[in-house]
Amino acid sequence: MLIQAAPLTRTLVAMLTAAGATPKNAQICADHLVTANLKGHDSHGVGMVPSYIHGIRAGKVFPNAHPRIAKDSGAVLLIDGQFGLGQVVAKETMKIALDRVRTTGVVCVGLRNATHIGRIGSYGEQCADAGFVSTHYVNVVGHGPLVVPHGGRAARMVTNPYCCVVPRPDGNHIALDMATSNVAAGKVRVAHMKGVPMPAGNLVDADGNPTNNPAVLYTEPRGALMPFGTYKGYGLMVMCELLGGGLAGNWTMRPEQNRDYGTTINNMLSIIIDPDAFGGRDAFEDEVTGMIHYLRTTPPADGYTEVLVPGDPERRTMALRREQGIDIDDNSWKSIEDAAAKVGIEQAEFAALAAA
Repeated sequence: MLIQAAPLTRTLVAMLTAAGATPKNAQICADHLVTANLKGHDSHGVGMVPSYIHGIRAGKVFPNAHPRIAKDSGAVLLIDGQFGLGQVVAKETMKIALDRVRTTGVVCVGLRNATHIGRIGSYGEQCADAGFVSTHYVNVVGHGPLVVPHGGRAARMVTNPYCCVVPRPDGNHIALDMATSNVAAGKVRVAHMKGVPMPAGNLVDADGNPTNNPAVLYTEPRGALMPFGTYKGYGLMVMCELLGGGLAGNWTMRPEQNRDYGTTINNMLSIIIDPDAFGGRDAFEDEVTGMIHYLRTTPPADGYTEVLVPGDPERRTMALRREQGIDIDDNSWKSIEDAAAKVGIEQAEFAALAAA
């Protein structure tokens, strides 16, 4: 089905509020999820809300928790998310870091114990909107592993995203945001919901053999995802595990440390930089403008019409989906409707909320 962003956001706010979140926290989470869909990242969009509501109802996600400063060393901050809604505690953590970086020039902030924080690019964009460069290393714990290490058969980590965003004065930030697995686990969930195969090179079955069946992540014995770029993606995945999980979170996927919490937990190490602490903002922006122009003027290869930079695909998808609406498959929509019913929103009310 196609649905516009406004009624979709309204529906999610009502669901999260009914589940126990304050209207403000529900709005932050809903805005984040719908924006992920608008930008083409359906894996991190509204299809996640049933799992959030399940976590709230199970007493694993505390929808009104806020980040707590656990350690303050000036330019280095350690923040405890207190198992709050990930989108809320991560956004508020970035606000704490941005307030600090204006004085220190650079801030390194570790966020631990946040439930699923969603699309990491959102936090890089939050920093870029304020004029700062940022880079983010994230690990995923709280449940079993989903990704095999390069050269291995058995899963050892999850999708461990990496993000780096460079600000642009016009808001068209240069935004690299990616899972270190070949695809995000949520993309497999979307394919599974739609009943379509995954492209080759993304999945292995329980015996380590290549497969394109998304069901291997949801049936026993479970298969696994593969890292992108063979040993290169695997190497970056390890760094996200050690920096986001080991350094910031003290919670990695090793079995002695990882525990089945009952919902996804993210730990994130973020570094926020003021360009004025280096050669100056104007000089930096001049270099970025010139370099991006140099890249865009590359003659396109066969099969391409132009050369893009990180962030371009999301901007184009967002413009298209704002106009045409967001396409949600029937199974995902049914799971959202079922989650609404669990928090007391009857079918007629749900339909009215989602109506354009």
